[in-house]
Amino acid sequence: MKLPEIIFENEDFIALHKPAGLLSIPDREGKEISLKKLLLEKYGSIYTVHRLDRDTSGILLFAKNEDSHKFLSQAFEERTIEKYYLGIINGTLTSKKGTVDLSIMEHPAKYGVMVVNKKGKQSITDYEVKEEFGFYSLVQFQIHTGRTHQIRIHMQHLGHPIVCDDIYGNAQPILISSFKRNYKLSKSEEEERPILKRLGLHAHTLRFKDAKGKDYHLEAALPKDMRALLRQLAKYKK
Repeated sequence: MKLPEIIFENEDFIALHKPAGLLSIPDREGKEISLKKLLLEKYGSIYTVHRLDRDTSGILLFAKNEDSHKFLSQAFEERTIEKYYLGIINGTLTSKKGTVDLSIMEHPAKYGVMVVNKKGKQSITDYEVKEEFGFYSLVQFQIHTGRTHQIRIHMQHLGHPIVCDDIYGNAQPILISSFKRNYKLSKSEEEERPILKRLGLHAHTLRFKDAKGKDYHLEAALPKDMRALLRQLAKYKK
């Protein structure tokens, strides 16, 4: 597998556009390919700074030396790095802008599943509705903490989970026929193909300063599948 798109690279760090479905770092068994493994094959040494869920696409930063790793890891920990996501949610939010401040912890019996619980770690997500399509909405998120599945569980708690979320929502792929009236298959199709069949969440922007105080504003463009869905939703908007 070739390395995904490089958004930015210098001697201290590299930012890439991770596709949905690719692991950020090796899992416990280490059998599957991961972005870190691909980078190690190319660079020899690479350092994990943060990670994205497997099914989330978007911008991911890795350090290329120990000093940069220490600085960037601390910046994430101290929340001086701004992290913005774009997500497609089910339905429409009552408040078009707001903050979710709900603590999260791992489910006591289900591995890899998180739950809202006051005994958990503080988790803060700002959200702002960018566009509404009736059945779905496009929302921008800024996360001030980096908990596992944070945006996903916060949106579930608000009753509007991210589309195609197999843990906190409805895993059903999205079909154009679900929002376009009188949809007809083309003659070459035996059955309708989903327009989106993975988690509709994308890490869009990182803003930060490096160790020398230089400002960076790095973006990963929305992937083709999410763009295609948004185009169709806009076309048939109620």
